[in-house]
This record gives sequence, structure tokens and C-alpha cells, in this order.
Amino acid sequence: MACNGAIAARLELVMFSRRLLWPALAGLPVLIILLGLGTWQAQRLAWKTDILARIAAAEAAPPAPFRDPPAPYAKLEVQGRFDHAREALLGVEIRANRMGARLMVPFLRDDGPPILVDRGWVPLERAGEVARPEGPQRIVGYVRFGEPAGRFAAQDDVAGRRFYHFDPVAIGAALGLPGVAPYGVVVLGPPGSLPEPAQSLPRPRNNHLGYAITWYGLALSLVGVFAAFAWRMRKAA
Repeated sequence: MACNGAIAARLELVMFSRRLLWPALAGLPVLIILLGLGTWQAQRLAWKTDILARIAAAEAAPPAPFRDPPAPYAKLEVQGRFDHAREALLGVEIRANRMGARLMVPFLRDDGPPILVDRGWVPLERAGEVARPEGPQRIVGYVRFGEPAGRFAAQDDVAGRRFYHFDPVAIGAALGLPGVAPYGVVVLGPPGSLPEPAQSLPRPRNNHLGYAITWYGLALSLVGVFAAFAWRMRKAA
């Protein structure tokens, strides 16, 4: 009798395992995908954290000499002369209920092609009252690379020197300055002056920890759902 009971229990376990086989095979690829996505986001978290640490170190250090091609995420020093006769405005930005834009000025260098320099934000009603230094200048800033126009971007006003997306080559050509570098420089400086320069290096968003927790949490939830399903089947058997 004991032998018959053991055989029956073993048969019941085999049948129960077979009933779980297809749900397990269906859920396993999903579990692998969720764990893979979580691991990918964890790796991106480490990569982005390293970038942010390098940006913070560059911000605290003296500016590095400018070289072509320029280094991203770095504070750089550039020497040259402003060509104020060809300045233009970029974008639209509201600060303290005042409509403004970025003041873009060609920067002429002796050791390289001209660069479009973003000197900072100016209010539209006072764009003509900003300081315009003459002669050799030394500016400190960071590189801004060109970007394609979005599908719904506003049309540039070439005659009025108003541009709405940053395409250095196209802007330089429109200003009568061929051969401009395919990137620009955003000036760093203290607040309280016009133009109002940037105060810090740009930092990419770092949401990867939340994404990793989400994917790993979904994987854990899937395991929990499968365990609850198996327990209910076992109870019903």
C-alpha cells in the first residue's frame, strides 16, 4: 500500500509539472527580456554616472586649451575676435516674463575656422544694448554641437537674422561667413550682465536607476505571479 501511495504521489507530481511546463515556457522568454533590460539600464547608470563625475571635475578645473575637434563635456578656453557686425539671435526663451533669445556672434580665430559663439540670453527689447567687446578676446565655455531641425521647427528668418534651431554651417552661410566650424561654443560666466551667459556645463539626464528598478521589479512580479499560479494549481489538484 505504501508503495502504491508513493507511485501515486510521484505520478501526481509528474502531472503537476507537465501542467506547469507550458506556462513556464511562455513566461521564461519574458523573464529573460525583463532581466536583460534591467541589466542594460544598470550598465547605462554606471556609464552616465561616470560622465557626470567627469563633467563635475571639468567644471571645477581650469579651462583646457581649445583643440579641433573639441572635446565634449569639457570647459574650454578659446581666443579670437568677435565679429559683432554679423551677430544673430537664436531661439525663443522667456525669463522673468521677458521674451528673449540667445545672442550668437561669429568668433574669428587665427588658428582655425570661425566659430559661432553663444554669448548668452538677451531680452528682445534690449538686444541692441548689450556690451560688445572689441579686439582680441579670451572666452571660456563649452562646445555645443549642431542639431537638425525638428519636424515642427519654426522657419528661420534669414533676412532678420533670427534662427530657431542650431545648425552652425547653415547659420554661418546665411550670415555671409562660409567655412564656419560645424559646432559652436556657449560662453560660461557669472550672472548679472547682458548677455546672461550660462553658469554651468550641461548635464545629461540620469534616469537609469529608476528604469533599472522598474525592469527588475517587473521581473520579480512575473516570478511572483507564476509562483502564485503554481500554488493555486497545486491546491486545486
